[in-house]
Parts: sequence; C-alpha cells; structure tokens
Amino acid sequence: MTGDIKVTLYYGPMSWFEEQLGKKKREGLFEIVNERDEANRRHTHVVEGQQAPDPEETAPRPKRVVSESSDYASLNEHVITNFAGLIRTVNPEHLHLHNPPANVHAQLERAFPTDVKRYEYPAVTRETLVRFRDGFAGHLVGQAAVKESLLAALYPLTTTRHTKPVVLMFYGPSGVGKTETAQFVNDLLVGTLMRKQFSMFHNEKFASYLFGGTHSEASFAHDLLDRESGVILIDEFDKANSVFHSAFYQLFDSGVFEDKNYSVQLGSSLIICTSNYSSENNIREALGDALYSRFDSLVRFNPLSKDEIRQVIDRLVENRFTKLAPDEQSRLERDEIKATLYPLADKSGNVRKLGK
Repeated sequence: MTGDIKVTLYYGPMSWFEEQLGKKKREGLFEIVNERDEANRRHTHVVEGQQAPDPEETAPRPKRVVSESSDYASLNEHVITNFAGLIRTVNPEHLHLHNPPANVHAQLERAFPTDVKRYEYPAVTRETLVRFRDGFAGHLVGQAAVKESLLAALYPLTTTRHTKPVVLMFYGPSGVGKTETAQFVNDLLVGTLMRKQFSMFHNEKFASYLFGGTHSEASFAHDLLDRESGVILIDEFDKANSVFHSAFYQLFDSGVFEDKNYSVQLGSSLIICTSNYSSENNIREALGDALYSRFDSLVRFNPLSKDEIRQVIDRLVENRFTKLAPDEQSRLERDEIKATLYPLADKSGNVRKLGK
C-alpha cells in the first residue's frame, strides 16, 4: 500500500540541484527501478512447510529518491506517459526531480502534493555595467561604438520592471570580437556560457533539436534548462535555415521556449545572436520583419583598422608567451615575432586567422 508521496521539482543547473539536495542520504530513482526489475526476473523457491518472504519486508519504502536531468533519456516512451504510475510503485516518501519533461511535471502535479523550485540566474546590475564599461578596452581592441551600444542595450536588465530576455544581434565581419564580447559579458556574471553554433546544424536533426523529437534526443529546450548562465549565445545565427525562424518568436518575445517535451521560462536573461550580416537592411531582408522586429538592439562590429590589428598581434604574442615554459621563452624573441606578424595587418582583420 502506498503512503503519502511528496514531490519537489527543480529547474536549473546541475550544480545548483546538488546544492539543494545537500549531503543527506538519497537513492537514485532509476537504480531502484532497475533493481526491482531484476528482482522480478528472479524466481523464489519456497520449501514446503516454510513461509514465503513478504515482498514488503524485502523492499522497504525509500525515504529520499532523486532523478537527474539526464536520467529521463533512458526511459521508454510508455514509462514517460505513465510516470505517476511508476512513482506509485516505487512509493518514496519524498521525490526530487531535476528538470523533468513537461508531461512528467503535469502528471505529478495532478497526482501528488508538488513543490516547484527555480534557479535564479545571476542578474545584470548597474555594477555589472560599470565593470563592463571599465574593462571593455582591456578585453577587446577597438569597437568603441559597441561599448556604448551595449551599455544602453543591457540597462533594461538592471531594472525590476524587466521580466523577459533582452535579445541582441551582433553583426559584422568574422573575427572582430563578437563571440569574445559575449564571453566577456558572461564572465562578469557567474556560470559557463551556454553557446550553440547554428552552422553545425544543416540536416533533419536540427528540426528535432529545435522542435523536439523523442524525449531521449538532445534538444535546445533541454539544454536551456540545464544551462548554468543567464547569458545565451547563439553563434552564426545567419547560418540557420529560415524555416526554423518561427521557433524563436515566443522565446524572443516573452522568454518562453516550448517543444514537444520541455517547457522553459527564461525570465530576465540575455540572448546574444551573432552573424556576418553586413547591415541592418541585410538582416531585415534575410530574417523578415517578424523576426527582425523581435531584436531589442542590433549591434554593429566594424572591421579592424591596421593600428588595431597591430594591437591585436601584440596581445596575441604576449598571451602565447605566458603559456610557454621558461626554457621555451628563452629561445624566442617577442619583438621579432611581432615584427614578423605586423605585415599581416595589411591583409586580414580576422583575429582568428592572426592567432593561427
């Protein structure tokens, strides 16, 4: 007979979930299920005249049962659709679930007393903006206009009135600091930057990644739930096929992203899309008014001048030298290497190529 089951659902990164659980003893939900399945496959022989063992005695009621975000992928679809029934058979005193699918959430709320906890991602504050302003020049060469545009674009995140994401489009040539700027903003907060490169998705799997396939497949919504940072970087947004643009309407509008399996509420986060578009008109023509109008700000990154490229070369050489062993450094001359690279300032403004 089952007793009262208390359920707590946690939405946020794995590190936070572990902190919430603390050090108290716990049991993994799917370890329990696997052990019981294995026990059911075993045959018990009872000697005549002896009493058969009581199943309740061999399987005491679990006190604290836990399931992590990655566990659901190992379940069959029919188990997901009757998840509440599975929990009744396990009969824990307290069930703790990390980033469960929406279907599981709905079932548990109908069946048991359920509490929901959501991680509060580090917010952009006025102090963050001051640190961004003061540290920008030391982090990125040139792009003074970018600093001013970003300070204005990020300001709404510092107010309690703003409850949805700020969505930015960084555009301009390759290798001039778009991705590095997104990383710099994230470094001012806490957590590993969530970065997705859309140039990697050019087949039918991208559709299931965005709109949701089977619950065992990777998905954008699941990655959003598991992320550690309030900054989300979508690199090379211009490489995504236009048929996928509709997937971002609700996300950019209200900070809600839903697919077949998961539902995500971003709240006051920062979404940065990067692209190689050359102008605002180019962006509007490529994305269409419906998506273009959903960006809060379009931030232009300009090609680097020759002097700026020389500054980049100086920083690159100094940075690489710090990573060499002392005996390696002694065999090289910084100034000679810089002088060898300076002529490249006439040929390329792509920092990545200079690094290589």
